[in-house]
Amino acid sequence: MVEWTDAERKAITTLWGQMDVAEIGPQALIRLLIVYPWTQRHFGSFGNLSTPAAIFSNAKVAQHGRTVMGGLETAVKNLDNIKAAYAKLSVMHSEKLHVDPDNFRTLAECISVVVAAKFGPSVFTPGFQEAWQKFLAVVVSALGRQYH
Repeated sequence: MVEWTDAERKAITTLWGQMDVAEIGPQALIRLLIVYPWTQRHFGSFGNLSTPAAIFSNAKVAQHGRTVMGGLETAVKNLDNIKAAYAKLSVMHSEKLHVDPDNFRTLAECISVVVAAKFGPSVFTPGFQEAWQKFLAVVVSALGRQYH
């Protein structure tokens, strides 16, 4: 079980409350697919991902980015038991989708970059960044739990 300080809880929930998941999610997934093209193999049913322009205009990419952020909302609402909240997602990504668990870490990094670019240092302060990174590390661990 993860121990959260009051400051970490406040940072995570405050940051989350300011996020537009319809903006952050698609941008993060687009970044993942362009910067780490090997991740595209998990999205074969999404159609054309052959160029950055195709990825940017792909409605399925945008929708899945929003879905990912919906998953993060589950974690925000279940800070005290993220692993249990993610148990089914972990099984699905491991046993059905066969996603390399390192891709979760890579996507989390993309999410952090998009969040930092969106909010800048006045909101995404070092303290908020530290709490956010800890939060995403817990999420990545929970998603990868089935793989262990």
